[in-house]
Amino acid sequence: MAKRVLIVDDAAFMRMMLKDIITKAGFEVAGEAANGKEAVEKYKELNPDIVTMDITMPEMDGITAIKEIMKIDPNAKIIVCSAMGQQAMVIEAIKAGAKDFIVKPFQPSRVVEALQKVSK
Repeated sequence: MAKRVLIVDDAAFMRMMLKDIITKAGFEVAGEAANGKEAVEKYKELNPDIVTMDITMPEMDGITAIKEIMKIDPNAKIIVCSAMGQQAMVIEAIKAGAKDFIVKPFQPSRVVEALQKVSK
């Protein structure tokens, strides 16, 4: 069965790009969220196998959302999506429980590699 992915990004364009990469790689998109608050709600509702989490978002940022999701499910597999130059935030996200990170603009091969790595 295909692994189910929850895509979290405040930019619809980024969600669309990720959705395209994810489905082409044989994963299933379980749902989408536009901010951290929505991400936590959708995680509870959809129970996805993997989450791609943007860091900078309105309402609740990605790091706070990671911490909230890890409280719900300590085994959550979260991949952080960051812009260049957000290294400190990426380190914080990893400390909060993220398993890997991908950098925008996305390299499809790197996205697939991260998905495969965390889905093992």
